[in-house]
Amino acid sequence: MFAIIQAAGWPIWPLLLASIISVALIIERLVALRRAKVVPAGLLQRAVGEFKRGANNDRMLEELERHSPLGRVLSAGLRNVNTSREVMKESIEEAGVAVAHELNRYLTTLGTIASISPLMGLFGTVVGMIEIFGSQAPTGANPQQLAHGISIALYNTGFGLVIAIPSVIFWRHFRALVDSFVVEMEQQAVRLVEYMHGDRT
Repeated sequence: MFAIIQAAGWPIWPLLLASIISVALIIERLVALRRAKVVPAGLLQRAVGEFKRGANNDRMLEELERHSPLGRVLSAGLRNVNTSREVMKESIEEAGVAVAHELNRYLTTLGTIASISPLMGLFGTVVGMIEIFGSQAPTGANPQQLAHGISIALYNTGFGLVIAIPSVIFWRHFRALVDSFVVEMEQQAVRLVEYMHGDRT
C-alpha cells in the first residue's frame, strides 16, 4: 500500500484525506439514520396515550423530545395541544424544519467529496503528465522519470474514482432516506393533530 502511495506522488495525499473523511461520514450517517432511531415504530400511539393519561406531562414531553427526531416533532405539537389547530401545526412545522436540517447534517460535505474527488484525481493526472513531459530531454526520455509520471497519472485518476463512486452512492442513498423520514414524520404529525383535535380516535 505504501509503495502505491509513493508511486502516486504527492497529489495522492489530498485524496487520502478525502477518503478518510468520506468513510467517517458514511459510518456516522449509517449509525445516525437508522429507522428505529429516527422514526421509532408505535411512538405516536404511546405518546398520545401517555399524554391523555396526564400523570406528569411536562416530564413526559421532555423525555419525548430527547427520545428521537420524531419525538421532537410530536413533543412540539403536544406542547401546543390547547391552542388552535393552526398554531399546533405551525409549532410542528418549525420543529420539523429543525429536525430535517439535523438529519441532512454532513450530507453536503459527503456530496462535495463525491464531486471533487474525480477533479482531484484529474489534477493528479495533470501533474503526472507534466512529469512525463519533463522527462523528455534532447538526448531522449528518462525511462525512470517517464514511469514515475505515468504512475502519478494513473494512480491518482483511479483513486479519485474509487473515492467518488461509493461517496455518490451513499450520498444519494442518505438523501433518499432523509426524504422518506421527513415524509413519514409529516404523516405522523398530521395524525397527531387529528387525534388531539378529535378528528380521530
